Amino acid sequence: MLKGKTILLGVTGGIAAYKAAILCSRLVQAGADVRVIMTQSATKFITPLTLQTLSRHPVYLDTFDEKDPSVVAHIDLADHADLIIVAPATANIIGKMANGLADDMLSTTLLAATSPIIVAPAMNVHMYEHPAVVANIQTLASRGVRFVEPGTGQLACGYVAKGRLAEPEDIVAAAERLFRQGELLAGRRVLVTAGGTVERLDPVRFLTNDSSGRMGFAIAEAARNMGAEVVLVAGRTEGMPPAGVELVHARSAAEMLDAVVARFDEADIVVKAAAVADYRPAAASDRKIKKSGDTMTLELVKTTDILQELGARKTRQFLVGFAAETGDIEKYAMDKLQRKNCDLVVANNVAAEGAGFNVDTNIVQIYDSSGLVADLPLMSKREAAERIMQLVAERLDGAGGSGANVQPAWKAADADRDGERR
Repeated sequence: MLKGKTILLGVTGGIAAYKAAILCSRLVQAGADVRVIMTQSATKFITPLTLQTLSRHPVYLDTFDEKDPSVVAHIDLADHADLIIVAPATANIIGKMANGLADDMLSTTLLAATSPIIVAPAMNVHMYEHPAVVANIQTLASRGVRFVEPGTGQLACGYVAKGRLAEPEDIVAAAERLFRQGELLAGRRVLVTAGGTVERLDPVRFLTNDSSGRMGFAIAEAARNMGAEVVLVAGRTEGMPPAGVELVHARSAAEMLDAVVARFDEADIVVKAAAVADYRPAAASDRKIKKSGDTMTLELVKTTDILQELGARKTRQFLVGFAAETGDIEKYAMDKLQRKNCDLVVANNVAAEGAGFNVDTNIVQIYDSSGLVADLPLMSKREAAERIMQLVAERLDGAGGSGANVQPAWKAADADRDGERR
């Protein structure tokens, strides 16, 4: 997967910089054309000559040291990179990347980059867990930056904890996965729903649920990373949606239904991860409802079941539903899959620790018409989303399911329209 790829390796100032030599060698052996940028701090730990010898190219150190007058070096490097890997990545470079700072060769090049970026952090465990670093990593991840998490072991400071740079082989494997994933859903259109819906009682009150939209965001991000054209229909959410997707806001269940149905025909894959209200107030007041008495009775009416509506409309689309349950997971998941004509249902027990709303992790079981397909243990929602979308991609490639070997819906729709014109 790396043969013929131009990879820009950024090395920053940490003791783990010595591993950059091994990483550079592994990338070259895999057939990549590696260009190296080092920060001044990195040169205190490993010499530029080492990386120049291994990469067989000059090492870049200074933004103002322009060796070729025909190009601006940091722009030229950014333009020609198929992938950028920052390893080791200190808290400092992560902070610069998150906040758009550019005061050296590496940070300036990163700011000009349009290629995918993989970051492999390495630092003291307390630094890695500091709220500022955590927030910066989350910001970068929301923009599409991929991370290879540090390992747990002996740190240079003496701690035995999380923070050591991932092994070079693991970083190379992450790069290979990235290029492989980028082709899995190329040419496909993916429609994702995320978050909770808002059903108004009056101008100041509404009914909603605990959904943050994080799982839906992760699904949209994973689909984008696999080369798909993604439309994200978002209700009430927290955090930043992923970059590089078309974002459509839909607050209420009715608005979400309209937004999804309007885009359904051209979708190849639909993943309905939103937690849509089952009921709404029969009538919403246009004025604040004043207190009167010790009790208040609300009349609620059913909303349209969006997933069931899509299942009834489905022609060639691959439909994935979500089931947030608190017990009898398999029973309810299989019932939902059959009643709503889904190809897959992703179920989780929201009462389990680490698998509910407003957390960054999940524990899910995936079902198809034959039963349990995959049982994913506790993992990040991003990792779970990648596993889910990889399974969808496999089904589309012919491993099974009603979406196997289907023509992309937008191509079929275009062909239908061409037939009408003829």
